[in-house]
Amino acid sequence: MAAKTFDVVVIGAGPGGYVAAIRASQLGLKVAIVEREHMGGICLNWGCIPTKALLRSSEVFHLMHRAKEFGLKADGIDYDLDAVVKRSRGVAKQLNGGVGHLMKKNKVEVVMGEATIPAKGKVSVKTDKGTEELAAKSIILATGARARELPGLEADGDRVWTYKHALQPPHMPKKLLVIGSGAIGIEFASFYNTLGADTTVVEVMDRVLPVEDAEISAFAKKSFTKQGIKIMEKAMVKQLDRAAGKVTAHIEAGGKIEKQDFDTVISAVGIVGNVEGLGLEALGVKVDRTHVVTDEFCRTGVDGLYAIGDIAGAPWLAHKASHEGVMVAELIAGKHAHPVKPESIAGCTYCHPQVASVGYTEAKAKELGYDIKVGRFPFIGNGKAIALGDAEGMIKTIFDAKTGELLGAHMVGPEVTEMIQGYVVGRQLETTEEDLMNTVFPHPTISEAMHESVLAAYDRALHI
Repeated sequence: MAAKTFDVVVIGAGPGGYVAAIRASQLGLKVAIVEREHMGGICLNWGCIPTKALLRSSEVFHLMHRAKEFGLKADGIDYDLDAVVKRSRGVAKQLNGGVGHLMKKNKVEVVMGEATIPAKGKVSVKTDKGTEELAAKSIILATGARARELPGLEADGDRVWTYKHALQPPHMPKKLLVIGSGAIGIEFASFYNTLGADTTVVEVMDRVLPVEDAEISAFAKKSFTKQGIKIMEKAMVKQLDRAAGKVTAHIEAGGKIEKQDFDTVISAVGIVGNVEGLGLEALGVKVDRTHVVTDEFCRTGVDGLYAIGDIAGAPWLAHKASHEGVMVAELIAGKHAHPVKPESIAGCTYCHPQVASVGYTEAKAKELGYDIKVGRFPFIGNGKAIALGDAEGMIKTIFDAKTGELLGAHMVGPEVTEMIQGYVVGRQLETTEEDLMNTVFPHPTISEAMHESVLAAYDRALHI
């Protein structure tokens, strides 16, 4: 059978791949997308979206318990875990269908199946009906990543879970161990702890949320501890002994190993790129620790082959994948494309309190040799946060003392995942402290704390 010919074939329909396909189609290219499992990829089906739905349920549950503080009455507060999960799956399903609709609307041909690249410009897809051959001048790899499994700590779906099991739990954990305190680990710890699980988090680094600014990590840790989460830093789970209904974890900390029993363990120790079975080695694609090596324009060094999103390395974030997808589509269409700078990408963690950041941490800015000015503002000085009954948090801004450039912004507290975008736009527009100081922030809003944090960096804060 003759190969179907396209301008672009995208492998993987997650937030990198499907966005790349849409943009390429908008630019007049003939596009096909190959997906082996779900339209929308991990993000829509088993990641960003369903976790936010779960966390929303736990947030409402938490607020119901605080009804009295708001002059309200609520008795017999309880939850139905099956119904919480069902809502989360419904949200994911709605969006998954939406991606299918977007492909149709943009005339992108969808091929469901497993892809290999037998030769440059060729994609072979194993489908339910047999093998389909596609040909294209440009191929975009957007195959994503999966949970890293450490030897001896592998998930079994019963008592030891990955994020997938945690999204459709076979039981409600009573005593939960979360291995890893990055965004995924902390979000699940936050969700299950709020619903009443006795939760312990083990982190191998010296602090939780290790990619965040040290001050923000410390603040978040204090909050998590107050909520009853036990946090063990500089600690490592060496082995798990599985028995009926329980798991005994051997945890090494401070040179000693202690054994603790749990009924559930969630492993969230990072990800590995989906690089297998594509035929990359034969093509001469460089792979470093399960990630495809690319230049700033996502080119792999093999003519006409690009890699975007998680498979192309950190930061492993959906919005980074989408922007790379757009950039590559524009590059293929001969437009002037702008590389995506890692330090301009915000990171958001939807635990309680929320954490968000963009740019350099204080330590990184100093390490890069900047002379810096740092401003901080606590939410306790913000009227709206107090009115919301959510005044725990702070905003920290870091400026270049010489030029006034905003080098980094770090936030912990209510709705900071929405507010960080203000600083992201500011950095994109190459704003200075003066621009931010002269910006009129509406009152009363939590965002006023962003203004105050900038003022504080220059000893001009008004409300503290």
